[in-house]
Amino acid sequence: MKQTVQTLQEKKLRGEKISMLTCYDYSTAKLMDSTGLDMLLVGDSLGNVILGYEDTISVTMEDMIHHTAAVARGAKQAMVVADMPFLSYQTSVYDAVVNAGRLMKEGRAGAVKLEGGQVVTEQIQAIVNASIPVVAHLGMTPQSVNTLGGFKVQGKSLEAARKLLADAKAVEEAGAFAVVLECVPEKLAALVTKTLSIPTIGIGAGAGCDGQVLVYQDMLGMFSDYQPKFVRKFADAGTLMRDAFLLYQQEVQNGNFPAKEHNFAISDDVMKQLEQEELQ
Repeated sequence: MKQTVQTLQEKKLRGEKISMLTCYDYSTAKLMDSTGLDMLLVGDSLGNVILGYEDTISVTMEDMIHHTAAVARGAKQAMVVADMPFLSYQTSVYDAVVNAGRLMKEGRAGAVKLEGGQVVTEQIQAIVNASIPVVAHLGMTPQSVNTLGGFKVQGKSLEAARKLLADAKAVEEAGAFAVVLECVPEKLAALVTKTLSIPTIGIGAGAGCDGQVLVYQDMLGMFSDYQPKFVRKFADAGTLMRDAFLLYQQEVQNGNFPAKEHNFAISDDVMKQLEQEELQ
């Protein structure tokens, strides 16, 4: 069944957990979609794990549209959510609606995600009024890493916790149908989840959220630059891939690949005739 805003809301009401992973390409989208995952997030984390940037700030709208369209072509059941990159919505409400519309029209996303609380409620409301579903993102917001002073847990003090809860209420009131909570203390995330009527998706925010999301390269051991505390490695695909690449390199070098079963045949008569012609 195709996941929609309504089906995800119903999951929260029934107490069913929502599963979400990042995805950036067609082949991976097809694999993920076949498992029954609820949501695929085309995150601006592609700047780190796909494009090799040090942060997400350098990711462009063209980057996001390109990868979102690839994922959308592979996902038939999961909802595809596309991140709005840095400065695609902060500059004005007009820019926010136009760029969200591009992710829907050109990227074929099912929803967009943007970072921030009360400061972006006007943008959220305008995007929703344009009939575009919005996922909010609170807590550790990577696009604000320079003002947050690094990748740190958010909401630990009483003042910060109050602000995060107020931001969560504000984005729900503005029309967001879900909110990602990143690097938020477990008990605070559970309180936010209990307070809101919309689903919460946690990443480093504990099991009390309505759902979970991870960067798939992290949970498969494919990204080695750094590993957040909240990541669980569900498989060591990185080692498996390295071993396969090494074996391929060795087999090519020693002449064992390609073998006879990998080759295409041609008639001996044809080859004999061709060789005779070349000798003339």
